[in-house]
Amino acid sequence: MKSNLDLVCDTDMFPYEESDPEEYRRMHQGLYTLLWKDEAGDYPIGYILERVVKELLRCPVDIRGEVDVNEQDRTVVMLQLPTELERTAQAAKLSSYWHQKKTFKVLKGWRGELLPVYSRKGELLFSMERIALGLLGCVRYGVHMIAYVEDPSAPFGVRMWVPKRAADKSTFPGMLDNTVAGGLTTGEDPLECVVREADEEASLPDALVRRSAVRIDTITYIYITDEEQIGEADFIYPECQWVFHIALPADIVPQPKDGEVESFSLCDVDEVKRDLAAGKYKPNCALCVLDFFVRRGILTEENEPRLAEIQRRLHRELPFPGPHQPEWRAV
Repeated sequence: MKSNLDLVCDTDMFPYEESDPEEYRRMHQGLYTLLWKDEAGDYPIGYILERVVKELLRCPVDIRGEVDVNEQDRTVVMLQLPTELERTAQAAKLSSYWHQKKTFKVLKGWRGELLPVYSRKGELLFSMERIALGLLGCVRYGVHMIAYVEDPSAPFGVRMWVPKRAADKSTFPGMLDNTVAGGLTTGEDPLECVVREADEEASLPDALVRRSAVRIDTITYIYITDEEQIGEADFIYPECQWVFHIALPADIVPQPKDGEVESFSLCDVDEVKRDLAAGKYKPNCALCVLDFFVRRGILTEENEPRLAEIQRRLHRELPFPGPHQPEWRAV
């Protein structure tokens, strides 16, 4: 059975330099740092695996554009074109080329969704297909919403709407999820994304979500892919999830709509705890549930001695720029 900290470790997998310097150094030995250059110098925006760099250099120049690989410093500079539109077009050429050539197994999960990459000044550098962006190790953004029903007769006075992912999902098939979740595409506001996903995945009315959904916070972590659940191992996924909660009336029942969800169940806290411990939840969804438990007073220092560490790792400082940073979130 998994502890709460185990659940965090299943998602926030990249080693911390301060607590495990040897593993941190070992991990970096197998990575190249993707740099971005501006008038003030260069800075990191992603982590790229060595096998991706090798494939990048094999691509025709017109497909990948100009690429500068520094073997000594283990850095890569690419997509340094004058405009965001040109950079996005070049990124599309590269990702489509790899997709058509079936260069990486992970690209089987092609979504047709463009995700953003930001500069340290807050500018949109370029957008790239959601799955392909994972090859560059840039920050990916999404939204998660937990729907619940207040019920004084239930343990801790609440029940949660828990979906089971469809068995044919390309990632984490058949696992438990948060009520609504999805990728935050370029230019999309988190609330608008939640409204869209709530309709597509759970048939929740637009007006209800806009009126009742409450944006809580962000959850950040660095996941490392595995072949069983993602299709290919070892890619670095720094991720930021915008978390929402919504209290639903008892007569509103989420219903599957777009085929991504098999069914919804209204579960009490004890059932959710059991399924978390059994490893039935998609890993990053488990983090959102733990955060929900903390905010509802279900998980406390009295019943979870590692609570401070858990909370710290639910809000990991990511090494790349973007709206996950505190100065962005305060806007």
